[in-house]
Amino acid sequence: MAHPKPKNSAGRNLTQAITVGVLLGALVIGALITTWGWYPLVAAAMGLAVYEVWRRLYEAGYVLSLVVLVVGSQVMVWLSWPFGTTGLVAGYATSVLLLMITRLFHHGRSSPPHNYVRDTAVGCFILTWIPLFGSFAAMLSRMERDNVDGWAFIVTFMLCVVASDVGGYAFGVFFGTHSMAPAVSPKKSWEGFGGSVVTSVAVGIACVTLLLHAPFWIGILLGVGLAICATLGDLVESQFKRDLGIKDMSHMLPGHGGLMDRLDGMLPAAMITWVVLNMISGV
Repeated sequence: MAHPKPKNSAGRNLTQAITVGVLLGALVIGALITTWGWYPLVAAAMGLAVYEVWRRLYEAGYVLSLVVLVVGSQVMVWLSWPFGTTGLVAGYATSVLLLMITRLFHHGRSSPPHNYVRDTAVGCFILTWIPLFGSFAAMLSRMERDNVDGWAFIVTFMLCVVASDVGGYAFGVFFGTHSMAPAVSPKKSWEGFGGSVVTSVAVGIACVTLLLHAPFWIGILLGVGLAICATLGDLVESQFKRDLGIKDMSHMLPGHGGLMDRLDGMLPAAMITWVVLNMISGV
């Protein structure tokens, strides 16, 4: 029996990628087992991701306050613990304001700022793209439904993300023919996107019904929404790197590239997961 041959290259060192992926998975499992470890893990990831992106922008000539971006990311994440979305929005608004002020007087009061609008807009983009979306992943641990604790919501999110990633990768490699957005990411195919939706919906239904004890249609909404947001997140990062003329954000994760090369789809997916799973409280 003939086995299907891949139509496209995997594009990365699978041995390194799998090894690092297993280690990252173990780190997540450890955070869930300790019950208190999820927020510190998310906060650390947001800080490292912000630094990684800031470094690339700095190399490209952008002028942004690393202190404001990193501290702002931590304030946003940690304020969401006791105050939920209210704390998150307050931290975000404060960080944006400080970013605008520090960029305005970066060269002192007597020297006019150059590229002020460009740099400030990019800084707001970073605060939105990374810690704002990432804080929704942290807040999943604060969710509760009857006798279902926060870890079940996190596991649902993680399994759906993995399913979307694996499905999109496998379908794209073996069946990818029709490019989704060739000007942004030539390797992203409609076949891969279809695989992401199918696998994410299947895992979403299983997790929502078995772990969260909620109606199956919530799993369908979750799977479709998560696959769409994860794909759009990948495209956004692809264009971001294309603008900067780089292939990877860094070499922080061997076999994967930079941290944001792994989180690009997860961050907007965390937001839509939080939105969809909040519907459970009203069902």
